[in-house]
Amino acid sequence: MPLRDTLNFLLYDWLRAEQLTQRPRFAEHSRETFDAVLDTCERIAREKYAPYNRLVDVEEPRAVADADGKLRVVLPQATYDARVAYAESGMLAAAQDYEQSGMQLPYLVDAAANAFFGKASVSIGSNLLTAGNANLLMAHGTPLQRQVFAANEFNGRWSGTMCLSEPQAGSSLSDIATRAALEDAADPLGPRYRLTGNKMWISGGDHELTENIIHLVLAKIPGADGKPVPGVKGISLFIVPRKLVDTQGQLTGVRNDVALAGLNHKMGWRGTTNTLLNFGEGAYPVDGQAGAVGYLVGQPGEGLQCMFHMMNEARIGIGMAATMLGLAGYEASLEYARTRTQGRPVGPAGKDPARAPVRLIEHADIRRMLLAQKAYCEGALALLLYCARLVDEQHTGTPEAAGEARLLLEILTPIAKSWPSENCLEANSLAIQIHGGYGYTRDFPVEQYWRDNRLNMIHEGTHGIQAMDLLGRKVRMEQGRGLTLLAARIEATIAQARAAQLGAYADALAAAFAHIRQATRDAWATGDPSEALANAVPYMQAFGHTVLAWIWLELLLATQVAPSSAPSGTLYAGVSGAARYFFHYELPKTAAWLAVVQTRDLTCTQVPEEGF
Repeated sequence: MPLRDTLNFLLYDWLRAEQLTQRPRFAEHSRETFDAVLDTCERIAREKYAPYNRLVDVEEPRAVADADGKLRVVLPQATYDARVAYAESGMLAAAQDYEQSGMQLPYLVDAAANAFFGKASVSIGSNLLTAGNANLLMAHGTPLQRQVFAANEFNGRWSGTMCLSEPQAGSSLSDIATRAALEDAADPLGPRYRLTGNKMWISGGDHELTENIIHLVLAKIPGADGKPVPGVKGISLFIVPRKLVDTQGQLTGVRNDVALAGLNHKMGWRGTTNTLLNFGEGAYPVDGQAGAVGYLVGQPGEGLQCMFHMMNEARIGIGMAATMLGLAGYEASLEYARTRTQGRPVGPAGKDPARAPVRLIEHADIRRMLLAQKAYCEGALALLLYCARLVDEQHTGTPEAAGEARLLLEILTPIAKSWPSENCLEANSLAIQIHGGYGYTRDFPVEQYWRDNRLNMIHEGTHGIQAMDLLGRKVRMEQGRGLTLLAARIEATIAQARAAQLGAYADALAAAFAHIRQATRDAWATGDPSEALANAVPYMQAFGHTVLAWIWLELLLATQVAPSSAPSGTLYAGVSGAARYFFHYELPKTAAWLAVVQTRDLTCTQVPEEGF
């Protein structure tokens, strides 16, 4: 089905988005207002993003030197136009309060509407980080920080970044070297510090798309002995604007000491500016001295806790980006398979050389690859919208429901980020395969989709990091309550499936999830983290596949209620086929992954270095 039909089914027939309008926060909304938002985003994506996806891939951001030798970024005009259209749509503040010039949209609808942009051109713009930056400040900033910085990001005047990684540290945040020295504890914008250091892989770190860029920067404050506090407990978070502002949110005309040191030229996401930034090295002295001016967010030493608010939001966003790239490739390869003729059918009739070639989609193996893409990508989209629905429950549900949603999000976030980024990348690879040799050329878009998607396995925490978070912390936190809550929801689906004559699916899912729970216990049987986490990635792969099987069974059940979003025959055929594929071809893989987890197999840790 087209993306809009798929979204309508997921939003209205499965997740019952309209029921959210019964809550005070969303009372002024209806399905009509939700559809209007979807219509607007679909149109902007079609007109301002999709036509320029190849352009921004070819015309990458360029760093040019001004007369004074300072670098600045030049982008194609299409990137500016897309950014303006997005900002004017109000989507940056769509989920915010009316008082913040927001729409008070459910996050579920916000996430669905933004999916159109990821599918049209994932590398145009930095909207994800700007919204996440502002949302962090709304949660952890002072009232004035929210008024000055967050509000101007939501209204589109300014954009935002997150500055975590450093050239020498990568994902090891405890090893960051950026330092912050207190300058004025009484500054109205927050305790003012001077920062020095370097940050790498900063998306949207320099450009002229907006009049200012608000960097959120992790740095260490010296302890009482004048030395940085070791480990992550010494990390604090700072607002570091590219251009200094006053308490009214107006530019002062002073450039902060933040300098573009160079651009990273990546395999994919080429339309997004990705930078190395120097903070406080004297390129733009403030008041005659080096040091980038930054304002403390929250309390000293609590920077990582604050930043996780943005990181978790970004992880779900990366999962959505991976999913939409997978769907874009699926749609392209489906169209190609329906129109390209090649070969003849298997059997006696196919031996007649005079017989006309058949379309690719008539071959069994092509259908296998199409079904795999559909199962991966539409299943991932459903999972991500389910997570978005949990965000709404966390913010607007009863205290008990909100608490459950929080724990479910904790356990599902590593899956929501990593499962799509691995499996929707595989979908892109299958899309290339269906195109044959043409898929490997730039004459067709599928090679770009693969290149763009490959980064998502690394973005916002690699597979290994997410896997250790899942097995090392999330399934065990609060005495395993999150896993217990997930089990209850899966068991409820299994009971419904049995009542709906879907017993074979119910039994397979029940066995797989029981295997997950047993493997979790077996992994930690000795209590030794080095043994338990040696196979964290296979554990996460099995966990993710089991969660996706649950999602597909949920969708299959949803088709049995008269759907309002698409012709029931078309809808059922697609969901039924993808669910059947997933249970027959994908879910059985979990047993092999969990085998090494349960035995705490140490092959990967015991091979001596010289053996490589």
